[in-house]
Amino acid sequence: MEKIQILIEALEYIDNNLTESINTEDLANHLYCSKSTIEKLFKFINNMTIRDYIIRRRMSKAAMELTSHPEKTVLEIGLQYGYGSNEAFSRAFYSIWQVLPSEFRKNPSNYELFPGYKLDRELMEEERMKDRKKIDISELYDCIKERRGCYLILGDIKHLIPINEISHKAGDLAIITAMKRMENAAGEEDIVFRIGGDEFVILTNSDDENYAKTVCEDILSHNKECIEWNNQKISLSMYVKAVRFDTNGGIKYSEFFTMLHNELSEDFKRQVENI
Repeated sequence: MEKIQILIEALEYIDNNLTESINTEDLANHLYCSKSTIEKLFKFINNMTIRDYIIRRRMSKAAMELTSHPEKTVLEIGLQYGYGSNEAFSRAFYSIWQVLPSEFRKNPSNYELFPGYKLDRELMEEERMKDRKKIDISELYDCIKERRGCYLILGDIKHLIPINEISHKAGDLAIITAMKRMENAAGEEDIVFRIGGDEFVILTNSDDENYAKTVCEDILSHNKECIEWNNQKISLSMYVKAVRFDTNGGIKYSEFFTMLHNELSEDFKRQVENI
């Protein structure tokens, strides 16, 4: 949980300072941790360096600016995100989108936002997610802000520790299977991501309570189905909860994830066990 919280705060800091000069030392000082810690954490979880993530995030915002503010020149947008010339901005933009900013502005619908990068590379491989919406970690924050009033479906594996005691590989298989159940229940516009070792979230695009209940029922219908590891059948069940994501004011990335962890508290799990 501590490492996840550091990552969340790092993402929030970067997002709030995209138009400013950001370096790893500033980020580490803000998080009260060493440069080595945050660099290793970014590489392990995001599968990219801090510098690469910042470029991706800036180019994501720049792409939005190109389409939503036609009155701004390409140079003005480049300067806004810290590039001193058209050439420097165009090189950075091309490295992410494989097209020049001027061409992107003409036909923005031809390009997907950061295809192929997932929040958790191990559990959301290209092969298994090829038919679902692909989401970049840098786009997730925007989706969270846009979907206030929509339902969140929270999922957690029941009794993962005994499965891990059989074998950590069995535990890994349980996590992958739980993620698949969440993915299969999610709608086309829903986004599935992982918030902890065995905790998952579906960020729906719906404020319909009946839709949320249907998704939950789909996931729960697979409870007690078995996974098979080393010729041993292991029952796998999940806790599932639907909550309405509603806030009147702005919400910070860190507050959002803290809220999710609180909703999946031990008190909630004990209540479910007693039903």
